[in-house]
Amino acid sequence: RAKLYHQIDSISYAASDYFIPNEYDKLMSIIGAQGTNAYTSTDMTVYVEDIPSNQIENWARIEADRFMNPVIRGFHTELETVYEEKNMSLTRDFRKALETMDGMLFPDHPYGTQTVLGTQEHLKNPSITNIKNYHKTYYVPNNMAICLSGDFDPDEMLAIIEKYFGQMEPNKDLPELKFETASVIESPMSKDVYGLDAENIMIGWKYPGAGTHEAMVADVVSYILSNGSAGLIDLNLNQQQKVLGAQAMSYTRPDAGEFIIMANPKHGQSLDEVKDLILAEIAKLRSGDFDESLLTGTINNLKLQMMNLMEENSDRADLYVQSFINGTDWADEVKRIDNLGKISKQDVIEWACKYLADNNYAVIYKRQGEDRTVQKVSAPKITPIKSNRDAQSAFLAEIQAVEVEPIEPVYADFEKDMSIFNVKGVDVLYAQNKINDVTGITIEYNTGTESDPALNLAFDYLSYLGTPTRSAEEIAQQMYQLACNFGLSSGSNRTFISIYGLSENMPEAMAIVEDLAYNAVPDEAILANLKADMFKSRADAKLNQGACFGQLQQYVLYGPEFIKKTTLTDKQIQSITSEELLAKVRELLGCQHEIRYSGPASEKEVAKLIEENHIIAENLKPLEKAYTRYLPVDASKVYLVQYDAKQIYYMQFSNRGETLDLKADPYVALYNEYFGGGMNAIVFQEMREARGLAYSSSARLYQPTHKDDSYMYYAFIATQNDKMKTAIEAFDEIINQMPESETAFSIAKEALISSIRTDRTTSRNIIGRYVTARELGTTEPRNKQIFEVAQNLTLEDVKAAQEQWVKDRTYVYGILGDIKDLDTDYLKTLGPVQTLTLTDIFGY
Repeated sequence: RAKLYHQIDSISYAASDYFIPNEYDKLMSIIGAQGTNAYTSTDMTVYVEDIPSNQIENWARIEADRFMNPVIRGFHTELETVYEEKNMSLTRDFRKALETMDGMLFPDHPYGTQTVLGTQEHLKNPSITNIKNYHKTYYVPNNMAICLSGDFDPDEMLAIIEKYFGQMEPNKDLPELKFETASVIESPMSKDVYGLDAENIMIGWKYPGAGTHEAMVADVVSYILSNGSAGLIDLNLNQQQKVLGAQAMSYTRPDAGEFIIMANPKHGQSLDEVKDLILAEIAKLRSGDFDESLLTGTINNLKLQMMNLMEENSDRADLYVQSFINGTDWADEVKRIDNLGKISKQDVIEWACKYLADNNYAVIYKRQGEDRTVQKVSAPKITPIKSNRDAQSAFLAEIQAVEVEPIEPVYADFEKDMSIFNVKGVDVLYAQNKINDVTGITIEYNTGTESDPALNLAFDYLSYLGTPTRSAEEIAQQMYQLACNFGLSSGSNRTFISIYGLSENMPEAMAIVEDLAYNAVPDEAILANLKADMFKSRADAKLNQGACFGQLQQYVLYGPEFIKKTTLTDKQIQSITSEELLAKVRELLGCQHEIRYSGPASEKEVAKLIEENHIIAENLKPLEKAYTRYLPVDASKVYLVQYDAKQIYYMQFSNRGETLDLKADPYVALYNEYFGGGMNAIVFQEMREARGLAYSSSARLYQPTHKDDSYMYYAFIATQNDKMKTAIEAFDEIINQMPESETAFSIAKEALISSIRTDRTTSRNIIGRYVTARELGTTEPRNKQIFEVAQNLTLEDVKAAQEQWVKDRTYVYGILGDIKDLDTDYLKTLGPVQTLTLTDIFGY
């Protein structure tokens, strides 16, 4: 059943009786819907759309028809995509470990007896008949919910839902999926899981499912153990540097929950040693050896979390989804925070004694090494599907002909919706948040790791230290009680100090952060431990596929000199002292900076907040703004990096040095929408739907982010090693000989224009949009010109843009994969091939 869930959500974009193959995505683009997607988990299949408020009826008509009258087309290419996804999952060590954990905790329940993607054996024997029968059984109104949040009249919405979805017939014989989890773990169990990632450990317990008091207590317990700052694991293991990193989580599903703790060992530390440290913290929980204030802090932080969720339609709708799937009463969901606040310390102790006992858990030892159980799913030879870009059904024509009241775009007004004022020589960018009581403050400095590669090490060090008046533990506990958090981070040319949380507590939070930054007390033992952990983390990163590809990208885009400038050598790490690191922080605080504020306070109140809680030196050191630049690409070249996996990660990059031309924005934006914008775009249609070459692929022309920046073309594929040549050739074909379709163009144009019509600026994003415009040397939002010009553009304009900006570019290629499985003779036809080492791309 699990594999059928997933195969149906994959092929559900195909067609219905009334619209033709691959037309669903066209219909969604026509009505301006965004974020078209579907996902499957153990208990749910969810279809997601972001719909313009003036297209609700068209959406309902399309969606109801899709669910009532599906026609299963494109089955073989979509199955090929599922093969790709399955093969990718086999390289995800965390997923393998979690699936193994499920099997140990739930041997008598589908949570443990099957997986979402299905087994390799399942995928070898797919059945369209089974899929059709499954759809007939479960895709019925008495097994469905429509979860909506946004700008609409509820009564009108219900009438539309009834009009179109009311035609669906319920299944009177709908199977009741009731599964008991009767198995009891009476003594600890363990299994080994192998994979290329670094070693780690996972410990799991199970507890009753959603809607129970036990499930609510599980959520509170997870925060008491691990909340990112002041939990038992945070303070006693992470803060004290006893492990490389550890965290706890509660994962509640309808039938049962599982409580998971994951941890990474330090250098030379065994997984059993890590296990013993974790179990010691669990024992403290059972004995009540924790501060009751953790409960109060947890409720404050959950309130903050809920405020954040309430800001977005998608998050609000997802709360409905979870309530429906879990079978909980919505009234209980509304009162959830209040009910959590009633949980006492004694409740936690009793829960931990029962569900986190010393004998009812399972352990996964994730070992580093080859997984000999993995066999790649071999896909059958398939015939590509001919794309029907220019074909359109009568149904589509009807939808396209429906006249709706247009939504007029609302552009950011940098004069009206925000302001800039000065406090003691520092500019403050201010936007008032009128939605809730959440404040965000960011202090930005024009410097980064290109100027000093030790900045992030200094910030990491700072997070372990205390001050003469507060220990590191007290700082973490106080910030948690305040429901505020902070962070210091450095990019290549920008450095940020951010504080975020409940507005009422912002003065105290700022004072704590300032005190730490200026008055941190050095500790040589902590620094020695930090250095050792840094060496271990750096070694672990070289084992991870995603981390390796990320570094290969950096190497290809910016070159070896950038890697060298921004990366500390082992020798530099060993020699750096506490005083040097803390001096870097204090020196930074004495530099010119800019403050960005979003919160409910008035300008006057914000000015006072800064004056009283932020130390500003009389003579701030000026910082010259610098930018990281892409390498020019004058000749083709292929970089190969060895990684032992069944899939390659592939990129191609081109930079011809063309600098910003704001007048080109509408042309480039429409090209990107037409070629790589979504499910109706050329890349998705060709690489996935027509040819089944990749689960993930993308291509677009990236526009400059500042006035001296250059345009950059970037394409990406994740595919099986044996498909490399075919995938690269397909990419080359569609990039240089761009398929032309008036129908597809018209849909892309409508989608682009609609996205601007429905885009809204909020107090959370207006400052970022202002900074973007400022970097480009303009005073207007970038999307305003795009909207005004794009309406008059034609396919010929997009073709001309492709010929000017994209066609026949010279590329540098980067490939991470198992080189022995790759056709290197073919790669030599692309350009000179150079094999890089992990040391080359990581810089150590």
